[in-house]
Amino acid sequence: MNTSKLAFLDGMLGKELGPSDAVQVTQERIDAFADATLDHQWIHVDRDRAAAGPFGGTVGHGYLTLSLLVHLLTTTGLFPQGVTVINYGIDKVRFPSPLPSGSSVRLTGRVVDLQPKGEGRVLAKIACEVTAEGVTTPALVAEVLYLYVAD
Repeated sequence: MNTSKLAFLDGMLGKELGPSDAVQVTQERIDAFADATLDHQWIHVDRDRAAAGPFGGTVGHGYLTLSLLVHLLTTTGLFPQGVTVINYGIDKVRFPSPLPSGSSVRLTGRVVDLQPKGEGRVLAKIACEVTAEGVTTPALVAEVLYLYVAD
């Protein structure tokens, strides 16, 4: 394995990442996620009931927001060619505010820790925030772990 392919991570440590490219969280995306996960709670899919509910409309699933992290991170330079990146886990995840249907979201983040895991492998902890346009409180705050393996 070529360990030098992972040297770029040292330069990322502590630096602000993003903002990422925007992703639109449409009602169609929310409905498809509900179908895929069998989570059809009314606050996500029942437009009429949700309009009279606590958020004034449907909201995206917290786990939908979480599932967008990999895509959002790809636009920050963290997944270069020649490196395999494996989801390793989550140390912390919170959903501080609801994500209204139709929102445009972006990610900001920071590599906060790097742990060698043998030759050609590094475990990175990345602090992430996903925020909807026009909303000050993040929809997601998480510390995610990715194992980088030099190809």
